[in-house]
Amino acid sequence: MPAVATPPVPPPALDNPAGGAFGLIFTTLPALLRLTCGLVGASVALSVQTPPVEPAVLLPGVAALTGWSLWYAHRALRHGITPSLVAGDIAVTAVACLLIPVMVAPGVLPGEGSWIAVLASTTVINTQATAPARWSIPAGLLVVAAYVTGAQAAGNPIEARAHAATLLVQTACTAMMTAVMRRRIGRADRAFVEHQRLTREAFVARTAREAERQQNRDLHDTVLGTLTMVGLGAVSGPSTAFRDRCAADLRTLVALTDVGPVAGDGPVPLDGRLRVVAARLPELPARLDLESCAVPSGVADAIGESAYAALSNVVRHAPGARATLRLKRDAIGVVVEVVDDGPGFDPATVPPHRYGLRESIGGRMAAVGGRADVHSAPGAGTRIRLEWPGVG
Repeated sequence: MPAVATPPVPPPALDNPAGGAFGLIFTTLPALLRLTCGLVGASVALSVQTPPVEPAVLLPGVAALTGWSLWYAHRALRHGITPSLVAGDIAVTAVACLLIPVMVAPGVLPGEGSWIAVLASTTVINTQATAPARWSIPAGLLVVAAYVTGAQAAGNPIEARAHAATLLVQTACTAMMTAVMRRRIGRADRAFVEHQRLTREAFVARTAREAERQQNRDLHDTVLGTLTMVGLGAVSGPSTAFRDRCAADLRTLVALTDVGPVAGDGPVPLDGRLRVVAARLPELPARLDLESCAVPSGVADAIGESAYAALSNVVRHAPGARATLRLKRDAIGVVVEVVDDGPGFDPATVPPHRYGLRESIGGRMAAVGGRADVHSAPGAGTRIRLEWPGVG
């Protein structure tokens, strides 16, 4: 019967690995940055409460900002950064900037080093990194305006102008960097998707070619081999063996047109399979030297059909020759040899279009991870060695 192999599994398809990595990074970093800024800013804010700082406003304000930082980090790390989370961050930061006169001591405000200045910088950077530019830039400008308003109200226009310039530069640089990264990552993902598509198409084409080659092997080893025997005059009259062979060929043709269930890959006795192969050629009384050996079903099919092809070649090309079919296990794995004392031939002179040795034997063994070696010379007989690197 023709060998049936388990169909290979196509490579998995991934959609946007670069975009996924980008999203992971630009979710984790903003969450950690907001959390760090909130906790450090709270400790700094509480350490300086000189007038006109109003503790009645500072303490609940710091508590609210700390709670928001914890909530922001929790939501971002568990569910990602959503537009509502970004909008809430902008709103909280803008309110804090407007309360600069009662939450930041005048001596701390200059030099762009106050805790609210750091809070504003963190917010504009996070916003540009996590939101689309069409509204992350206006949101950044809103934070700049709120900071300028708060610093002006605190009586420090120099700080208002200085940190406003810093916030504008941070907004522009982060927005441009994020846009470039998103564009590059988009190109990488599109190229990856195209590569995946081409890989799947190549896999499908390779599978189809292998199925076609398998059918060609089965036809070559059965119907075409029988017709060759008839054409060479090997069948001179009515023959029971010839009728049995034709019946087996007909079953092969029927099997090729019927896609039935895929054969399992459980271990089967290879020595028993080879005895069945030898019995399919009653006109060649081959000597059997078979060790007990079990291999996966697909491997047994491939080795059995390869051995059948080799024995059929003896019938067709070396009539009257004596043949030996051996099975043994060695350091390589499973080794099957088909040896005959026929006239032999020079393998280098076999035309490329000849299908038997190349596909019916070599192709079958390669399909299951094995190999086939042909040793022959004119007047020295032929030895075909089938190797599979594993023993069940």
